[in-house]
Amino acid sequence: MGLDIIEVARIESLAARSKKFLPRIFTDEEIAYCRLKKNPWPHFAVRFAAKEAVWKALGQKGLTLKDISVARDKNGRPSVLLRGKKVNDIELSLTHSRDYALAVAAGLAH
Repeated sequence: MGLDIIEVARIESLAARSKKFLPRIFTDEEIAYCRLKKNPWPHFAVRFAAKEAVWKALGQKGLTLKDISVARDKNGRPSVLLRGKKVNDIELSLTHSRDYALAVAAGLAH
């Protein structure tokens, strides 16, 4: 299991300080999805928290944050992709407010 919380303003600040931040952390698909939102920063922040939560749940395994991405199914349910391939044995729960984003990643028992 992995858990992460982050301040939305921190992600916005990092992106403002470096144009390389978003493309270093997020996939092109994640960036496009977040930029479609009226206020993209909670969406970027919750994806960042999800990447951290999955990274912790997997024990890091030589992964970068960009190797981990969040996709949504047709019903809006989040799922984990590792290097573009869906991971079926990790469930994600995401939430955000104006100020904070939180993600929990839980591995399914086999």
